[in-house]
Amino acid sequence: MSVVVADDVHETYGDTVALDGISLAVDAGEVFALVGPNGAGKTTLTRCLTGTRRPDSGSVSLMGDPPAESARERLGLLPQDFDPPERLTPGELVSYYAGLYEGARDPDTLLDEVGIDPRTDTWYTDLSGGEKRRTCVAASLVNDPDVLFLDEPTTGVDPAGRQALWTLFEDLAAGGTTIFLTTHYMAEAERLADRVGLLADGALVASGSPDELVAEYGGAPSLDVETDAVPADFEESRYTPERADGALVFEGVDPTEIGDVASAFAERGLDFESLSWSEPDLEDVYLALAGDRVDVVEETEEEVVA
Repeated sequence: MSVVVADDVHETYGDTVALDGISLAVDAGEVFALVGPNGAGKTTLTRCLTGTRRPDSGSVSLMGDPPAESARERLGLLPQDFDPPERLTPGELVSYYAGLYEGARDPDTLLDEVGIDPRTDTWYTDLSGGEKRRTCVAASLVNDPDVLFLDEPTTGVDPAGRQALWTLFEDLAAGGTTIFLTTHYMAEAERLADRVGLLADGALVASGSPDELVAEYGGAPSLDVETDAVPADFEESRYTPERADGALVFEGVDPTEIGDVASAFAERGLDFESLSWSEPDLEDVYLALAGDRVDVVEETEEEVVA
């Protein structure tokens, strides 16, 4: 049963087309990740799906009803921009949101799960960016939602904290929670998602499991050999390498063929310094389909705070 459905959804901001005929369906218990460049329409689509924005045309349903009529107590939402009361401690803040629901989850337990000490007396405004984001994740889970929307949930969170949140999300999914998340981290989508949708210029250009997308769009595995040799050295070989960045690149080489390539060098009296085999991943799919709109997040010390 599909619990999140968009059918031919269009949305514009003035002359800008934010969503251009989006159709998708997310089944109960599924994790669906939406990826795409900045400005592709990810947050706009999330707002339409959760009922915080009404699309210009098309239809949306959430748990079988229009979003505005759905059972809000069954829904969890972590917006990309979330501004809770600043002069509350994490424990006070999560307790505040828990007080809005009957049978809410224990705030201290939730804070423990996201890696925040529930006894801390630091105000929210004085927390680091990563601590703020983890506190907000806890707040989005107070009602133990059946359907959870996470708009870039781990942006600004340090790698260790991100891993902890990924484990939490995996546990929620294993327990039957339907999760719709947007992210710039391809590793996040690849690890968590049953299916991934790539949004570009307001259109859903590809959708499928990570493995399906990699197989269709990621290209072939390759063996990079750092060497002074040139492609002409292999004219009478079954291999047809290309020269790139100081190396010969052998496309479509299976790991079992690495020894054969090394032997081909030896047979021709050619030297090489190193061999590096790689296979495509979801980031390669992103780069292939998003064109020059590249903003895949790479971790640096400046981008993450505990």
